[in-house]
Amino acid sequence: MTLASVLTGPVDAAARALLGCRLTAGGVTVRLTEVEAYSGTGEDPASHAHRGRTPRNAIMFGPAGYAYVYFTYGMHYCVNIVTGTEGTASAVLLRAGEVVDGLPVARERRATARRDFDLARGPARLCSALDIGREFYGTFLLDGLLEPPVGPVGGISAGPRVGVTGAHDIPWRFWLTGDPTVSEYRRHVPRLPKE
Repeated sequence: MTLASVLTGPVDAAARALLGCRLTAGGVTVRLTEVEAYSGTGEDPASHAHRGRTPRNAIMFGPAGYAYVYFTYGMHYCVNIVTGTEGTASAVLLRAGEVVDGLPVARERRATARRDFDLARGPARLCSALDIGREFYGTFLLDGLLEPPVGPVGGISAGPRVGVTGAHDIPWRFWLTGDPTVSEYRRHVPRLPKE
């Protein structure tokens, strides 16, 4: 089964299949160790496509294999891989990875990281290590930027997604069990109005 065919299937299966894959950008390669699946319109209130197509999320409506990049909290980029069939929105957020090539470049970009396993630990750090920004939006990843795993992947764990305001407990965050690059789980806690 090819990576292209897996990405056109159900988003949770695509997310699992992305673990262990290698993504290259900006002279750095990471082995993906943590991902989150997001379904499309109406089905998943945590998805950017929940309320329908917008200029920001249009790429999520297919075809599979393209990068959906967004800016969050006014300071960070995050990258997703579009999955599913054209016309139906879904994507997989790349949450963490292990730098396997270009380590000196990643260290330079992430100079504040104390340990190598922190270089791409978390979606914003992963984008920083790979030098992924707005210009990466719409990049086709199946032309050599995203490669299947090399050898066995190992155990896969599943649990709730991180920091979402809706559909908290859908177990669509997947990670390589015991991998030190996996980010810490933090459930979204809504802010209470000031009295």
